[in-house]
Amino acid sequence: MSAAVTAPPCHSRPSPLNPNSTRATPSSSSGKPNAVSTTRRHIANLDRLLVKPPPLPLPVQHRKAPAEAPRDGEATPDDRSSRGGLLNALNLSTLLPFTRKPAVDEMSPRSLAYMQRLLTLSPRLSPKGSIAGEWRRYHGEGGWEGLLDPLDHNLRRELLRYGDFVQAAYTAFHSMPSAAEAASHGQHRTLVLPDRSYRPTRSLFASSSLTIPPWAQRRSAPSWLTQRTSFVGYVAVCDNEREVRRMGRRDIAIVLRGTATCPEWAENLRASLVPLAGDDDASAPKVAKGFLSLYKTPGDHVPSLSAAIVEEVKRLMELYKGEELSITIVGHSLGASLALLAADELSACLAADTDDSATTDHHRPPPIAVVSFGGPKTGNRAFADRLQRERGVNVLRVVNVGDVVTRVPAPIAREGYVHAGGAELRLHSRDSPCLRPDAGPSCCHDLEAYLHLLDGFTGSGRPFRADASRSVARLLTYQRPSVKRAYVERARVLGFEPASPRTATANGACADGQYGYLASPT
Repeated sequence: MSAAVTAPPCHSRPSPLNPNSTRATPSSSSGKPNAVSTTRRHIANLDRLLVKPPPLPLPVQHRKAPAEAPRDGEATPDDRSSRGGLLNALNLSTLLPFTRKPAVDEMSPRSLAYMQRLLTLSPRLSPKGSIAGEWRRYHGEGGWEGLLDPLDHNLRRELLRYGDFVQAAYTAFHSMPSAAEAASHGQHRTLVLPDRSYRPTRSLFASSSLTIPPWAQRRSAPSWLTQRTSFVGYVAVCDNEREVRRMGRRDIAIVLRGTATCPEWAENLRASLVPLAGDDDASAPKVAKGFLSLYKTPGDHVPSLSAAIVEEVKRLMELYKGEELSITIVGHSLGASLALLAADELSACLAADTDDSATTDHHRPPPIAVVSFGGPKTGNRAFADRLQRERGVNVLRVVNVGDVVTRVPAPIAREGYVHAGGAELRLHSRDSPCLRPDAGPSCCHDLEAYLHLLDGFTGSGRPFRADASRSVARLLTYQRPSVKRAYVERARVLGFEPASPRTATANGACADGQYGYLASPT
């Protein structure tokens, strides 16, 4: 008994997605593309959409009627950008600089694949280079000479990591802003560091000497907005032995955020200079009264920021006694000024402890460096000179040219404010391919904007780094008016809709415009 065999239905056009159809259909000898080439093009388009690494160019199929090419043998601009051929396969741009595209074109938002990489929250990290042999140079010995312009890639990575630490402090504050609740725990329970090779060891609190009167408090405002004591940062130490070997020492990081509460804003406005040690001589080191108040005033249930920092650093130095140590103090905005005050006091205290003990290589005080993001002027010339010359503190100021905070307090002859620090890294919002050239003051002072510019900075007069891959999701969410429209539109196509200002406020925006952190991919 034989079964009837039904012949498969005949299609005039075999499906290009069916690999079996190519066996029964011979390749056409005409100039029209056959099923094989159509399938390959379709798969290539899917690969680009799914952000897969680009494969090697497909072999060129021989046709009887090849497409006409320019007689002079030169490809058109469209051919160079879309096909590439053998030149793209060899990647001659690394050997022949004149074949490179401008960075702005390479970072064009027209590429959905590129935008998808920029919007991801977990990009692939590039390998870290060892700095053990030159760690003192990367920590500021010699004033970072030869590392800033052009910007050394190892230094860029270190600076981005410290900047992400500050973002973590902002996130921790807004997730649990109540000082009383946070102080009841030995460690701020919501603090999560983007670099797990560091371990937070102590939460830090700043207290204002000012109190907001009841008549000035609004019922609709949250209580933390007017509280006198607030979580301002933390101390962390590198406890990953592999990372310690890579860096050449064990690093102690002191991280301080910017302005967030009304009392802190009020302290910022107390700009008169006061002496640090009670000596009101004209040549004495002086700093802004409000900054000193936040640094020295104790809270109702917590010690002053000054006492907490000194106590914790001494404890860690005793814990890791005999090891090569360094102290890095990093801050943004108000936190940058508090970092300078902490560096001045720590250097004096550690030097005094060294004088009381035998001066050996293991008893020398560790070097202290300050990394300032968007910091205002803090004190007078005498304070700046003492910090750099007598204390030996290395200060690196990262400055956005459009950030007005870095220029306050305004120059006043009778006050004599100056910036402390011998090294400066100048960034500019107009160098970014995705930020508007006329970005507003909020964006220019935003820490994430700083880190975005730092990620792409290569040197003065040089294009934005073509392989910069730091996520722009946070910029799109909280600095949307300052992001170029093309990026906003392409992000919407990919399904990323920036949050509304009302949602951002509900999530807890602080005065300095910080909401959260995203780990740096470089």
